[in-house]
Amino acid sequence: MIVSMQERATEEQIYAVIERMEEAGVDVHRTTGTVQTILAGVGPTANIDLSVFEVLPGVLNVLRISSPYKLAGRAFRPEGTVVEFPNGVKVGAEYVAVMAGPCAIENREQIFTIAACVKAAGAGFLRGGAFKPRSSPYAFQGLGIPGLQLMHEAAQEHGLLTVTEVMEIAQIESMLPYTDLFQVGARNMQNFNLLRELGLARKPVLLKRGISATLEELLLSAEYIMAGGNYDIILCERGIRTYETSTRNTMDISAIPVLHKLSHLPVVADPSHGTGRRDMVPPMAKAAVAAGADGILVEIHPNADKAASDAAQTLYLDQFEKLVGELRVIAKAVGRTL
Repeated sequence: MIVSMQERATEEQIYAVIERMEEAGVDVHRTTGTVQTILAGVGPTANIDLSVFEVLPGVLNVLRISSPYKLAGRAFRPEGTVVEFPNGVKVGAEYVAVMAGPCAIENREQIFTIAACVKAAGAGFLRGGAFKPRSSPYAFQGLGIPGLQLMHEAAQEHGLLTVTEVMEIAQIESMLPYTDLFQVGARNMQNFNLLRELGLARKPVLLKRGISATLEELLLSAEYIMAGGNYDIILCERGIRTYETSTRNTMDISAIPVLHKLSHLPVVADPSHGTGRRDMVPPMAKAAVAAGADGILVEIHPNADKAASDAAQTLYLDQFEKLVGELRVIAKAVGRTL
């Protein structure tokens, strides 16, 4: 259930409604927007008489939410969520965020060279994998925490934020000092134990869509994180598995406007994994921005053909610089900045 408070509702009235909701046996999640306060009741609400709450002082209206995701739904924050980082960077606002870096952190020279390029291009996030979930057990698995420390150092030197993938609960605590945005990969989208722990971590999470997941399943995974009290979630469309074999995955551009309609959470696109082909990354990135994406996640490398992982989908640095320039034009055309 969603209780929308009146614009001038007092704190006393809000707390009184929260108390009545808790007495009815639901957990209450509060969000305060620019105009009003929204109270989401999560739990056994089917038998609750909504009219009891409609007459409480300060209440504007009460809705019973039929969708299985209550907190991730648009009704919880009608004005949309903006994920703000300590350095002032915002994802979900007018600015289109660019997150770029190697699939895997390989060595100091590589990550520092890439960080300088990312900064010069005007991007705000340095991405890189320290723990790599690979299909083959013999493929490069990443440098672990030492690699993450290298990326953090490179990001600090150039004033960038870091994005990296967390694979299991045991990694969270050791990664916290070096990570600004936890990435949950497609393979872990329904690792509900990991999602619950990230809900307690109080650090932004970039949640990727699973390779065969519906949008409802993606939003339900976001719900797991939000149920723990962490509302700073960024959804990521990264392509899904279909019968088409021309590309690694099928990049679902239509998911971007659909997610914006269903949810208040920001949505970014990953055309690198979405296509698996270097030549397809720029057109899909541009299409994503035109479709309303709040950010782009791309893989880049100084020597892309010899990257330790995902070489076929990785852009060279000059290709990345050219792409960012083209994205600025498209962002402006759709009323955004980059």
